[in-house]
Amino acid sequence: MLGMVITNITMAVEEHVQAFHSRKLNERYTVVYGDATMINVRRDSVSKEALHILIGITPEGTKEVLDYRLYPQESSENYKEMLEDIKQRGTLEILLFVTDGLSGLANACLDVYPKAKHQACWVHIQRSVSRNVRAKDMKEVLDDLKPYIERKMKLKHKIILKRLKINTRVGIQR
Repeated sequence: MLGMVITNITMAVEEHVQAFHSRKLNERYTVVYGDATMINVRRDSVSKEALHILIGITPEGTKEVLDYRLYPQESSENYKEMLEDIKQRGTLEILLFVTDGLSGLANACLDVYPKAKHQACWVHIQRSVSRNVRAKDMKEVLDDLKPYIERKMKLKHKIILKRLKINTRVGIQR
């Protein structure tokens, strides 16, 4: 009986999932965040798979989930496939990608949106540094790192704001 209930729920949700993945998207996003998390997935057995997600912020400041997909593991090729899909669904311009340090991910973003900038996620940088620092030194090291990251972020944000102002006046550059 429980199996039938799960099947009915799956069938009811599937239509909404298909509509979500085929909906038209905005032409421009100021920032797109990309990340993945490992979740338990039950098929024939239970295994961990990577749930990839792209979250966009519009020029007006609205956040929206652009795409999500389940893959056996996290990979830059998976993100590239998702980015190509959102481009097909209408997203012509992304000003900034913020992602973790996954190998090849920055290149995957720039292959699909070559005019975009890429920035490493501050939270992921902190976690990476934290794994290699003694607990007693953690606060001091992270405090020393923060101004460096903030300087880099300010520089990129100035460039992006300038592009946003120019593009708003003349329309999206294709």
